[in-house]
Amino acid sequence: MTGLRRDIQGLLRRQFPPEPPARLGMAVSGGSDSMALLHLMQACFAQEPVELFAATIDHRLRPESADEAAFVGRTAARMGIAHDTIEWREGPGQGNLQKQAREARYELLTSWARRKGIPVLCVAHTADDQAETLLMRMARAAGVSGLSGMPPSRVHNGVTLMRPLLEVTRSELRHYLTEAGHEWCEDPSNSDLRYERVRARRALAELAPLGLTPTVLSKVAQHLAKAREALDWYVFLAARDMAHVQAGAVVLCQRKFRTLPSETGYRLLVKAIQWVAASDYPPRRVPMEIAVLAARNGGAATVSGCHLLTTSKQIWICREYNALRDQVGLPGQLWDGRWTVFGGDAKGCEVRALGRKGLAGSAGWRLSGVPQPVLESTPALWRGSDLVAAPAAGLGNGWTAEHAGNEEEFFASLLSH
Repeated sequence: MTGLRRDIQGLLRRQFPPEPPARLGMAVSGGSDSMALLHLMQACFAQEPVELFAATIDHRLRPESADEAAFVGRTAARMGIAHDTIEWREGPGQGNLQKQAREARYELLTSWARRKGIPVLCVAHTADDQAETLLMRMARAAGVSGLSGMPPSRVHNGVTLMRPLLEVTRSELRHYLTEAGHEWCEDPSNSDLRYERVRARRALAELAPLGLTPTVLSKVAQHLAKAREALDWYVFLAARDMAHVQAGAVVLCQRKFRTLPSETGYRLLVKAIQWVAASDYPPRRVPMEIAVLAARNGGAATVSGCHLLTTSKQIWICREYNALRDQVGLPGQLWDGRWTVFGGDAKGCEVRALGRKGLAGSAGWRLSGVPQPVLESTPALWRGSDLVAAPAAGLGNGWTAEHAGNEEEFFASLLSH
């Protein structure tokens, strides 16, 4: 069945395996989409051994937000679903407010899920959200990955974020809520044209007479996701043929890289930079295109906290020294999200980037075969201004630097989203 008469509950249940996790979480803001998710999830799993949990993030950016969180709490209580309100206490800084709020929301939600032992957290993104995302990314001249939209699921901080309503429209969900007599809150910011997503939503209404409906645009994103999957497979095969990991950097054979189709080479560099920077998000396209040219022509480039440099035969992608020069850690703890330094007497010692000064004190660094800029961004052990050890540069002194990710993990990252 199609349109408003679709079996939404059945569609949602099919997004989960026959034996779902014993605990499932839901992000519920109080708006129509998330309230529909709350009620549908309870209906889906009422007869199954699944415990449901709900969480509301109060960003404290609007005076109504506390009341909306309380409304969700009361509704969840009547339904017998455990609910927590989590406040964004740090609040926004300078820059893009919506981006900061979104990133904080996912950090808070996944931290909550991990504390509760919840492996899967459901969010209420719809076909409308997918279509809006597609329009916004088109405005940025996005490529295949960007135009494939939001995936049905992804892993963040060890928690699977699931979008089980991604094929359902907002109008379908509101029709479901109205028929069942369920209430929801209206967020006034959804009408604020200062926000890009609200403008995209208005644009969708204008495009509908042309047949460019949320459902159609969502299907376009699905088709592009399949194209992305095929491209990623060829990137994986290319990496297997020409890439390795050394001193925390991804190293490519420049001769083989030059023979790759442009899109394959572009995607391989994007994935390498994401892996080296431990970033969930790809770099912007313009600086990436500059980096691709540098890789093909034997130059250098800096993008997303990473440095790309070329030697006579190789392309190295490493961390940029300036991006981590102020990072300080302790021996035995994770440094820059990637390295652990451990060994002898750690009294009075701290872990910092080796840098040019440290490299000058590592007499045998050239024997490593690793370029100078790569080694400068590796971890070293310092006691005040005195260099104690630089394991990656050949100055071990009883200390070892271990990278959190190995070569196989890099290859695996090429096929994950």
